[in-house]
Amino acid sequence: MKLAFVFPGQGAQYVGMGKELCERYPVARAVMEAADEALGFSLSRLCFEGPEEELRLTYHTQPALLTVSTLAHRVFHELTGVRPVVTAGHSLGEYSALVAAGVLSFEDAVRLVHLRGRWMDEAVPAGRGAMSAVMGMEAADLEAVCREASTPDEPVEVANFNCPGQIVISGAAGAVARAGELAKARGARRVIPLVVSGPFHSSLMKPAAERLAKALAEVTWHESGIPVMANVDAVARTDVEGIRRALEVQLYQPVRWEDDVRAMLAMGIDGFVEFGPGTVLSGLIRKVDRRIPVFHVEDEASLRETIAATTAE
Repeated sequence: MKLAFVFPGQGAQYVGMGKELCERYPVARAVMEAADEALGFSLSRLCFEGPEEELRLTYHTQPALLTVSTLAHRVFHELTGVRPVVTAGHSLGEYSALVAAGVLSFEDAVRLVHLRGRWMDEAVPAGRGAMSAVMGMEAADLEAVCREASTPDEPVEVANFNCPGQIVISGAAGAVARAGELAKARGARRVIPLVVSGPFHSSLMKPAAERLAKALAEVTWHESGIPVMANVDAVARTDVEGIRRALEVQLYQPVRWEDDVRAMLAMGIDGFVEFGPGTVLSGLIRKVDRRIPVFHVEDEASLRETIAATTAE
């Protein structure tokens, strides 16, 4: 079976994630302990016990999701030895995909995403930015709405092309609200404000991207034979310089997840495995192509189901 391994981004987190796998598998515990040591605080406590409001802080959410996604992948790999044809992740999940492909060490990645979360948080003062999901509108029409709702001081832009009929917009809070009203007036089925701490994947994140670029230049990168799909252009890359540049601009450019999925299908993928909490990406993948098998690993039950499905003779 030609598998793609995929990894979720912010919003998938919940208190208790990763606990069962850490209790059952030493390899999972080792990942969690490495995160605690690399960060200098108890990420394990936040993942297992919360409180939820602390886990939801961007600079906690990002390392927590990367850690739980990585430990789920490592348990699966230890038990099966199965390797993917390609890896991909949604926004933050791209770092988990790079760890799974062997391009970044886990320790470097967990420190990077902790800093990434802090810098994203600091780029725009709380309450100044917003994001909304727009359902049932064509991309070109929504892009036109964003141009109309934007001003030089208050931009709003398309941030995520998630799947057919689901696009996320991001930017200054006032502009996002104006764009939402315009979108509904022009036929959008629903506009749902998202509970996020900032206008991610918009031009307002450029200050954070400048800081991230310096940090990306200081970590050790490894060549890998497993290509990693980039969010910004749906290109599967193995070259380190291209991967690093794609991560930098990803902060202020749209996540093209629907294009990522279509590109992986074009590579001949005949199944996806989502590692980490929840099944958000599994749902998006099914909306792109309902025929493709999608599995996930986040606890013992889902691990055993996925092993049975992907290793059957």
